[in-house]
Amino acid sequence: MNKKFPRKIHIIGSVGSGKTTLAKELSTKLNIPYYELDNVVWIRQISGDIRRTEQQKVDYLNNIILTEAWIIEGVHNEDWVAQSFSNADLIIFLDTNYFIRSYRIIKRFTLQKLGLENANYKPTFSIFIKMFKWNLF
Repeated sequence: MNKKFPRKIHIIGSVGSGKTTLAKELSTKLNIPYYELDNVVWIRQISGDIRRTEQQKVDYLNNIILTEAWIIEGVHNEDWVAQSFSNADLIIFLDTNYFIRSYRIIKRFTLQKLGLENANYKPTFSIFIKMFKWNLF
């Protein structure tokens, strides 16, 4: 029996659901690069993040999708992300308990502020509060 394991995986879920953790683990085990949709939305710079235009996001994401294997993770489900869903061999939806997600948001923020965990963004109190708002959906 020759079963082909998915080589194009899209992971979606709320803030704190475990998307990045799962993507990193699968990436390591399957030797497939993973991509965070937040890093498709934002151009990360030391001086501050710059939001990509709609076309830039689409182009960036399409370049990823055209490769032979990828793991894409993020909360985004807007139209610009549709191609990654359409091209995925496997879509994983993480439906983690609200209270677990809330705990993870607090833990993440605390570790980032203490310098014990890296962030792609500046962990401000404003973003911390926004994460709880995003967590409601």
